[in-house]
Amino acid sequence: MSLQALWNLFQAHPGRVVNDLAMFFALAGAWLLLATRRRERLALARLVADGESQALPEVGHSTARVNRFFYLFGFACLGLALGMSFYSTHL
Repeated sequence: MSLQALWNLFQAHPGRVVNDLAMFFALAGAWLLLATRRRERLALARLVADGESQALPEVGHSTARVNRFFYLFGFACLGLALGMSFYSTHL
């Protein structure tokens, strides 16, 4: 699809295009949150299976930082999607 066709679609239905983009950000943010939570659960299950139950509260500083970043980015995507969806209703 050429750039001109995309621009014509945006000019014809600006609210729908912005709302579709908001849906993309919402799906990406939700997937990132679910994937991070699943990764945390698998890491804890791996620790329990290895018999390191005394080390459960501390997962590792670098892993916790990465998880915190993914959670922050996922929630930022959801917030951006909410804002874009609200904006698309006023176009």
